[in-house]
Amino acid sequence: MSAPRAPLRLRENSLKFAFLILLPFALLYSGTSAAQAAPKIGFVNLERIMKDSPLAVRAQKKLEGEFGKRDQELGKLSDQLKRMQDNLEKNAMTMSESERTRREREFNDLSRDFQRKQREAREDFNQRRNEELSGVIERANRAVKQIAENDKLDLVIQEAVWASPRIDITDKVIKLLDDGSKAAK
Repeated sequence: MSAPRAPLRLRENSLKFAFLILLPFALLYSGTSAAQAAPKIGFVNLERIMKDSPLAVRAQKKLEGEFGKRDQELGKLSDQLKRMQDNLEKNAMTMSESERTRREREFNDLSRDFQRKQREAREDFNQRRNEELSGVIERANRAVKQIAENDKLDLVIQEAVWASPRIDITDKVIKLLDDGSKAAK
């Protein structure tokens, strides 16, 4: 039984020997091809685009224009509630029971109305902001794709803990968005 094992061990040792001889050459060959085909990477800071790009700034101003009047109305209503509350606290002891109850009811009704209007305004604002920002993001993504194709980038990363300024294409994206929005006018 020991005779068949010897050729098997010899084959195993021969394979191990061949593997050990060929391994450095394989690593050397794969290292040179990997160095030649190093991927080109770009980084884009979406937060900066949303803050600094003229397109995003215009979208923000548009939202402020749409909701400015509504915010003023809510501010006036808030001031009115504050005055009513101060008046109730100041004059509660001198008012008759029925007068105090009537004013408290008016205050509570107005407070509920204010909260409802405030909630509706916030929901409307959030919906419009999402619509506006999605348009900016869509155009930014198209700009990133165009820059990646022009610069022959293999990968563009949007979020990172740190990125070298050498691979940061955010300024190019902002410029392309600005140029594109000027051309659209």
